[in-house]
Amino acid sequence: MTTMTPGMQLPPGGQQRLAAGSWRVDPAQSHASFAASVVGRPVRGCLPLSGGVLISEPIEDSTALLIAGAGAVSTGSPVLDRLLAGPGFLDAAAFPEISFRSELLEWVSAGWRAAGRLQVKNVEHDLACYLALHLGGTRPDGSPRILITSSWVIDSRWITRQWIPGLGRRIVMTCSCSLEPDM
Repeated sequence: MTTMTPGMQLPPGGQQRLAAGSWRVDPAQSHASFAASVVGRPVRGCLPLSGGVLISEPIEDSTALLIAGAGAVSTGSPVLDRLLAGPGFLDAAAFPEISFRSELLEWVSAGWRAAGRLQVKNVEHDLACYLALHLGGTRPDGSPRILITSSWVIDSRWITRQWIPGLGRRIVMTCSCSLEPDM
């Protein structure tokens, strides 16, 4: 299941496009946030993101790799952070990274859609998400300021097989990736 993220959607042949080449995810300004329901109460947090994007011609051949550090989960509660990073949930000591590797970028009636593989605890899951592109001027060095956001819903059973009282099956994820040219 995927959800749409509002933003500027650039159709094929649209005036504004990312330049072909290699782009780096700026880890200081990029994150994956999540929301889940536990015992009827919302739990929100985030994970830092790193990775890269290769913009190709044609653009449909472009690829991305996003990596989240499982041990850096942050909810604002150190106790909950340790629980989520621990062996009963993310098991960050054994599986330090969660990754998404795109395999297809395509224009659909709702905008750009990326399809690929989400890897959690060394198990891959098919995942599709819509992308929104936000162009925000330039950085101090003159390079473009580009933000790509995407949202999706994942099944909590992809993360843990343990029964956690009141944990809902749906975990809503939103990725916000600030890109900079990879020089």
